[in-house]
Amino acid sequence: MSAEPLPVSFSPSLDRPAAVSGARERVLTRLVVVRRLLALDEAGTLQTVHVRIAAQTAGVNVRTVWRWLAVARESGRIEPAARRGAFMLTDALWARLGELGGNVKALHRWMAGHADEVLPALGRDRLPSLSTLHHAANRERRAGRVLDLARPDYARVDPAAYDRALAELALPGTVDEAGEATADPAPKDGADSVDPAGTSPFTGGVRLYVPGAHVVSTRQLGQVTEAIAHTIAARGTVCVYGDPGHGKTVAVHQALRLLPRRIPVRHAVVSVKPALPQLRAVLLTAFGLPATALTNRTDAADRALLEAFQTPGALVIDDVQRIAAPELDYLRLLADAPTTQTSLILCGAGAERTLARAPALASRVLTWQQVPRLDGDQVPAVLRLFHPLWDAATNADLLHADATRAKGNFRTWAKITSHTYAALARHPETAVDRELLSGACSRLGPTS
Repeated sequence: MSAEPLPVSFSPSLDRPAAVSGARERVLTRLVVVRRLLALDEAGTLQTVHVRIAAQTAGVNVRTVWRWLAVARESGRIEPAARRGAFMLTDALWARLGELGGNVKALHRWMAGHADEVLPALGRDRLPSLSTLHHAANRERRAGRVLDLARPDYARVDPAAYDRALAELALPGTVDEAGEATADPAPKDGADSVDPAGTSPFTGGVRLYVPGAHVVSTRQLGQVTEAIAHTIAARGTVCVYGDPGHGKTVAVHQALRLLPRRIPVRHAVVSVKPALPQLRAVLLTAFGLPATALTNRTDAADRALLEAFQTPGALVIDDVQRIAAPELDYLRLLADAPTTQTSLILCGAGAERTLARAPALASRVLTWQQVPRLDGDQVPAVLRLFHPLWDAATNADLLHADATRAKGNFRTWAKITSHTYAALARHPETAVDRELLSGACSRLGPTS
């Protein structure tokens, strides 16, 4: 049986205010909603979709509408129970509570400081106590009234200050062997380098598999740094892609590390194939917005995200290949809004193939940056910067292991380093030669 359409006046409006205006209007809305749902129930055509539309129209939770309906079925009462003498929050006070982030104590302080204008509006001779205010706010929430929280201002960045900071930004791609910053925006050939041990901010988030290892800044990482810095300055979208283990995440963090601290960088951690509500919740969390309160309120969540995207900065989405095409199009809508100033940094193995399935978003990517494997001539120098145990190895042995097993994959080399380090710990007299490397490589699993 098909769902019976609700009256036009009952359908949700895109321009409906976030908080339903006035206690009287909320009561009337409840009367209309419950009467219509009861009529459908008596006709045997009531479906869940009717209740969802009713909840969206009334600006309340779906469970609230089911509770209204249950009360009406049991007692025949469709209007809310009157409570004599209870303090009620006016629309102005409810909106002010939203601006204060839902902090009832802050609202009470504000009312005390503006008693001359608040008391006449309330028709009272004295202000309610803090506990009375708490009870009134809790009653409104239990009744299903939605609090439209304002986004805090602490993360806002003045666009002029943002542009000035980018203009003043030095973009060294690496440091030299002595730990001094180079003046070049990207490393020259053969100028691979390393952060001193214990100073790298990535060792806590990147698996190095062995004590004493360093995060190495290679030519490839310098190129990613340039690409991301340019894209953020242009407030565009960048896609960083490449095979697993080539250092995409390290390269992105290396670039973001060089940005001025006043520029906010958000990180969105997505699950595998997130549905649109899940993706929306992840984005809200990344911007520090109340995901729990906004996830099921599509219009309010979209407005909050569009406002958040007005802040200059960067939003990093790693493993973007986990997101399906329809959800990627939602990202495109946010990034394509005229007021958006947040740059999107999309990163992941196979990210370019994923974005190809979302051509609307792919066409808006300003920069495509591939992170390739290490070149053969880079391997010996990079490995000796990565860990001191490779100082005793010959170039020929390292190149042989790279050609047969590692194939320029930095993550694979980190694993080989870990097994070699363990073997040397067990047998300190062992030389770092081809035989030891072969034994370490044998622990990597079967060859493909």
